[in-house]
Amino acid sequence: MSEIMIAATQVREELDKAASLVLTARRLLATGTMVDLSALEGKVRVICEQLAGMAREDGKTLVPAMEVLINDLDRLADAIHERVDPPPMPRPGAHAPSGGA
Repeated sequence: MSEIMIAATQVREELDKAASLVLTARRLLATGTMVDLSALEGKVRVICEQLAGMAREDGKTLVPAMEVLINDLDRLADAIHERVDPPPMPRPGAHAPSGGA
């Protein structure tokens, strides 16, 4: 196995680990548990460093897995924002604004 293939395999494994951490974090958030994201941050940093060291052509096969991770991270960010800044609750007795004036 060439060094390029080994590097791509290692990055793919790191992407899978990061995806697992994101899934776990989302599950914990859904149960109201506080989540420490430092391990995820470190994992993403390692992935970025490894990708930066690869030739563009060598990393092309990793694009789909990277896109999945980015989407998962976006959903995690949304879940965190919802927990930190929940949507406002309607006031008791308040009515929805009418469409006409």
